Amino acid sequence: MKLAAAAGVALSLSGCLGYDGVINRGAVLDARKTAQVKPGMAAPQVMQTLGTPSTTSTIGGDAWYYVSQRLERSAAFMPQSVTDQRVLAVYFDKSRKVTRVADYGMEDGKPIDFLSRTTPVAGPDYHLIQSLLAKVSF
Repeated sequence: MKLAAAAGVALSLSGCLGYDGVINRGAVLDARKTAQVKPGMAAPQVMQTLGTPSTTSTIGGDAWYYVSQRLERSAAFMPQSVTDQRVLAVYFDKSRKVTRVADYGMEDGKPIDFLSRTTPVAGPDYHLIQSLLAKVSF
């Protein structure tokens, strides 16, 4: 009976072997490949060097963005925390040649609350009673 219990515990813990607590999301870029992208390089060469971008700009010029995020947690069931977040931006001119390359990290951004559940409105902030009394004429 003890042998079966020990085997059961060993089998259930075997899933934890090899877990190092690091999760990489998005584009995992090699520093050597990133250094190869220089101003004047053509867009197809950039695609061949870095691969397909995570996203591209839709307004205000032409740029490719390679987004990556590194999460860490001490155990598989513990909450994760973001330890590194990077955006490699490759900017192009009208002839699709690289004009500059920028590497943005966590220190370059600001936190955004995606779940604030509020919608900003233009104009003054009226309350319900003020709104109802404004409709009543004496």
